Amino acid sequence: MTQPSPATLLSRRFPAKRAFVTGAASGLGLAFARLLARDGWSLGLLDVAADGLDAAIATLRELGARDATGYCGDVADAVFVAQSLQSFAAAHAGGLDVLINNAGVAVAGGIDVTPVQDWEWIVRINLLGVVWGCRVAVPMLRAQAQGGLVLNVASSAGFAAAPQMAAYNSTKAGVIALSETLVGELAGSGIQVSVAMPGFFRTHLLDHMRAPDAEGRLAHQLMDHARYDADAAAMALLGAAARGDTYIVWPREYRLAWRLKRWFPRWFLKRVQAFRDGQLRRADRSPE
Repeated sequence: MTQPSPATLLSRRFPAKRAFVTGAASGLGLAFARLLARDGWSLGLLDVAADGLDAAIATLRELGARDATGYCGDVADAVFVAQSLQSFAAAHAGGLDVLINNAGVAVAGGIDVTPVQDWEWIVRINLLGVVWGCRVAVPMLRAQAQGGLVLNVASSAGFAAAPQMAAYNSTKAGVIALSETLVGELAGSGIQVSVAMPGFFRTHLLDHMRAPDAEGRLAHQLMDHARYDADAAAMALLGAAARGDTYIVWPREYRLAWRLKRWFPRWFLKRVQAFRDGQLRRADRSPE
């Protein structure tokens, strides 16, 4: 028997089919939106890239989205995020069913070399961008009899804590902690909070990465050798959220790493250091 798509599973729970996705013009955000569009969802799409957003809207309408509305601006802007979510909800019977906080950027480098402005940039987008979405969407979802779903996209970096990635790791760990906090705050409300912690997969995360040359080469090497693309990631992550999972660690091999971090934290950190050092040596030997 063919398994229903994640979007179909969500449609059974939320027949009004209204979803808002940040970072939706490309990569994982667009892949999430494509899955929902094929099942006839109404979509609000927030992204800073105007051209990409226009192209995404056209694609999603062709795929079958009931409607697709773009909101071009920075997820780091709390007022803009609030106005966008409120506008989308007002246009759709005053409500929202699914919020996917996906927008993110990457910064690499040691604690002593990462510029202050890069810390501020990534914290505003990766962490506060998620906060701004949650603080607006949660009251909307609370007001609805059917509850809703908040899917926050963190990263395996949030628990692996690889060296030379302090800024990125910290923001993703913050998203995990925020999500866990919301699980407790929203217990009994009918609102599901899920946090996705994917490993490397092929996407556009590194297009605007800020990093020293060596760290940039390593990140691109890992990305280039990833087994999965954004479509596979969206299918797996949205599928787990549709099933009701709180913690979504993917691909499967990362689930053992997640458990090992909790069982043997010091051993785990040493293994991450050794893995990174080996990968960095290989990246340094790779031709430009």
